[in-house]
Amino acid sequence: MKQPNLLFITFSFLIFCNPLFSQKLDPKGRDFFKPDHIIKSEITNKDYLIHMSFPKNYSIQDSITYPVLYVLDGKSTFGYFESSYIDFEKIEDVILVGISHKVNGMKSKINRFNDYTAYRDTITDKRIEKKFDVEKRTIKTGGAVKFLECLKKEIVPFIEQHYKTNSDRGISGHSLGGLFTAYCFLNSDNYFTRFGINSPSFQLNEEIFLEPAIDKFTNNKTWNIEPTKVFISTGENESPMMVSNMIKFSLYLKKSNYENIEMNWKIYRNESHTSVIPFSLNGTLTNLYGKE
Repeated sequence: MKQPNLLFITFSFLIFCNPLFSQKLDPKGRDFFKPDHIIKSEITNKDYLIHMSFPKNYSIQDSITYPVLYVLDGKSTFGYFESSYIDFEKIEDVILVGISHKVNGMKSKINRFNDYTAYRDTITDKRIEKKFDVEKRTIKTGGAVKFLECLKKEIVPFIEQHYKTNSDRGISGHSLGGLFTAYCFLNSDNYFTRFGINSPSFQLNEEIFLEPAIDKFTNNKTWNIEPTKVFISTGENESPMMVSNMIKFSLYLKKSNYENIEMNWKIYRNESHTSVIPFSLNGTLTNLYGKE
């Protein structure tokens, strides 16, 4: 084979095999109120809805790539993605990816308790079953390991294959999602480097998650972690235990003064567990992606 032909074939092969040059999906013409994608996980055996929001100048015609913030429970929060609650003029361009369970009602609650909790806690399982008046062994906590694997091996690779992303990944969650985000902060090995830990349910797994986390902040003077941003928040009118645990986690992390972690926290005045959601999402974006 002549050398020019060989070079042409080699160059073509590199272009079409490189994800940077592969065909990306164009978000124009989509229905904002319908999920952009449904991903069936072979790892968790659950279906996840994907709702997305893009920077206003996002185009498949250029080579610009963007950081991504993965927002848990996206089905209930995606309405805020492009709302007046968020001042997009003050934040960097970022793709928002809402992730939620396809099922609704009690089935969604069951999936959330499983995916978002770090450890199996049978006492919590029984207490939640009694609270929601469901059959025994319906609630099974402790699926966070599998869900984090699902994010790393299925959901995030899908987004990065089809959209113009870069390796700057963040994750944010509220309530049980805040608990899972805190778990990712401590266990994701730099896979994510921006964390929005909002109204975290530290009262679940308190002794086997919160207390060891505080011990880590207290006893480890250094932390070999990539440059990381963390925002932690809660509403003033949430349960006293939720507020006090959030403050405890925040103060010990702040006191550790890790040089490679930029951390801020906030208690939103007069806000409840539900009403605080748009404010904490805006706080997450402005603290993690605020323009210099």
